[in-house]
Amino acid sequence: MSESATTDRPHQPAPTSPPPAPPAPGPRALGPWLLAGAVSVTLLLLAGRYGYHRDELYFLLCGRHLDWGYVDQGPLVPALARLLDTIAPGNLVVLRTPSALLAGAAVLLVAAIAREFGAGRGGQSFAALLAALSGIVLAGGHLLSTTTIDLLAWLAAAWCAVRLLRTGDSRWALGIGVALGVGMLNKLLPALLAVGLIAGVGIAGPRRLLRDRWVLAAAGIAALLAAPNLIWQATHGFPQLSVAASISGGDSSYSGRLDALTLQFVIISPYAVPIWIAGLVALLRRPAWRAYRPVGWAWLVVVGIVLIAGGKGYYDAPLLLVLTAAGAVVTAAWASRGAPRLRRSLLALGAVPFLLPTVVLLLPVLPAERLPGFVVDVNYDAGETIGWPAFTDSVATVHRGLPPAERPRTVILTGNYGEAGALARYGPARGLPHAYSGHNSMVDFGRPPADADVVIVVGWERSAPLNAWFDECAPAGRVDQRVEVDNDENGGPIFVCRGLRRPWAQIWDTEVRHAG
Repeated sequence: MSESATTDRPHQPAPTSPPPAPPAPGPRALGPWLLAGAVSVTLLLLAGRYGYHRDELYFLLCGRHLDWGYVDQGPLVPALARLLDTIAPGNLVVLRTPSALLAGAAVLLVAAIAREFGAGRGGQSFAALLAALSGIVLAGGHLLSTTTIDLLAWLAAAWCAVRLLRTGDSRWALGIGVALGVGMLNKLLPALLAVGLIAGVGIAGPRRLLRDRWVLAAAGIAALLAAPNLIWQATHGFPQLSVAASISGGDSSYSGRLDALTLQFVIISPYAVPIWIAGLVALLRRPAWRAYRPVGWAWLVVVGIVLIAGGKGYYDAPLLLVLTAAGAVVTAAWASRGAPRLRRSLLALGAVPFLLPTVVLLLPVLPAERLPGFVVDVNYDAGETIGWPAFTDSVATVHRGLPPAERPRTVILTGNYGEAGALARYGPARGLPHAYSGHNSMVDFGRPPADADVVIVVGWERSAPLNAWFDECAPAGRVDQRVEVDNDENGGPIFVCRGLRRPWAQIWDTEVRHAG
């Protein structure tokens, strides 16, 4: 053949092989169900320990003022709190039962995601065990919390997303839309997951999903389900933006960029860190898992937004559990190679040092009156479940010390919603007047009467704003919760203020109102 004939032949591109199909799901396993049941039963057995959390007291108050939205949350948990407290008034076990069951469901979902990645029975059980011992599952499952519902919504959406990416059947997007829409009736955070998944598909493909009719229908379903809360937020000027700004400034628990970064390494478990990192690497680099790359990118996008915006470090925790599920598959495969007995023994021995500390730090197993300070240092929420009846007694002592002539025109002003919730729960039995607060949605639940010019103030560490509102403010006592616990209330000052300088109507929305 002549050189010219060879030269004139059109260039043919080299054939490219299609990307390998993802591995088929593993066989169904019994282990995750046993672990999920153990988690729910354990949480139910411990549900009555200590007392209400400040957020639970707030949810109960919000439940008395049912609405389609609140300054810092959607309507789902307040409505649930009202229902449960109506069924069994004052019963902590009943109030916390949904969270205990949802925690077990979260364990099952993590195992189900691992199964989608190809995990065998052992890998699924290992993923379930990591979820069962994770901080986000145990701590969230102990309390009635927006976090627990948020966790389940994210995991359900992630499971549907993984199935969609594995099968190519975009009808699974409808499940994502339902999970995100219901989740946004709880908090608006599932919108962050939607952003992460869309960005992941945009980066790693398949980009055809961005214009797929089922995906677009799913977006419509999510918007429709979330509409009541979104409309409420819009008509009230999106107050959640003010709450987010306060959180970004570090004025809330688990907030601040450094805390958010640190929490990435402890919110599941320090033991799980190399496992979820291995899962992330596998999602981004393993050829057989090419279809799942949007999931890995979704976490990178979400955690980047959280760190840049200064959000709370647990916002992305559900996606960390998805990475953990992927890492469990990688780890189980590693443990089956070479010397499997030795490797499995190393995995088991490595977990032992984390088991007891995890339970002690996250669940109310120690006596409240002898709770070590390091527990509250690590688990802020533990301290916020202790001492509310004694807190109310401290305020009642100050109230009894007032001249009888002043008591009819006396009200209580608290610094945060938990204090107001405690006084609403325990105050009537102690003869206390109504408690008000400007914190988050409490400011919309009513302001003091115009003639209330004697005010017991609790929860305000600084008297500067009080001096601007009243003619005189004097310390009248301190909160004594009768246990050595370093929470936001114990040892705090109680003031008695007299002589309102301006009407409540003038200062309530502009000066007393605060978010965080």
